Amino acid sequence: MSQLRVSCFSLSLDGFAAGPAQSLENPIGVGGLEVHEWMFRTETFRRSVLGEGGGETGVDDDFVTRGFENIGAWIIGRNMFGAERGPWRDDSWKGWWGDSPPFHAPVFVLTQHARDPIEMAGGTTFHFVNDGIHAALGRGRDAAHGMDVRLGGGVATIQQYLRAQLVDELHLAITPVLLGEGERLFSGVDMRALGYQCVERIVTDRVIHVVLKRET
Repeated sequence: MSQLRVSCFSLSLDGFAAGPAQSLENPIGVGGLEVHEWMFRTETFRRSVLGEGGGETGVDDDFVTRGFENIGAWIIGRNMFGAERGPWRDDSWKGWWGDSPPFHAPVFVLTQHARDPIEMAGGTTFHFVNDGIHAALGRGRDAAHGMDVRLGGGVATIQQYLRAQLVDELHLAITPVLLGEGERLFSGVDMRALGYQCVERIVTDRVIHVVLKRET
């Protein structure tokens, strides 16, 4: 069966994945972009997400590459799609990611409000799922055709899947940044009790890569 994976999920030293005061101008909160600086520098991110050349190779880039390998579908929370809350009022908004998003696969957006699918350039289609995390995972696995499903952000979305013991692999990138407040990934989540353990740890100049897997 395909796996549900979290990849390249960046955390500050004090455990925050996003800073405070999230807004249209600061979608990851104040200071939130700092925890992703390690990834922005990599060759794979610049090519696959920004459509640009250059960037650094090495261990950090290898992890970014791994995050895109064997992915047949994505699941993301509504915050990762856009800043609007409540019923959909602006049908012209098609996500943070521009006309050609970097997913290149079906993306299932968790929401409480129905919306028609949005087909984008480059193979990405956003599907809006308003009947829960299990329904989104089932649709994601069907769409992935045996490949893995990648679980994006944000924190609340990942927490729901962790508590349901549905995440098979979690790759965290712990950065030398202090945010002080914001959204803390492990708040109220007992990873040990849920059966997760560290199976890989690699330190680079910019980040500590940690891979957790759930015992089956």
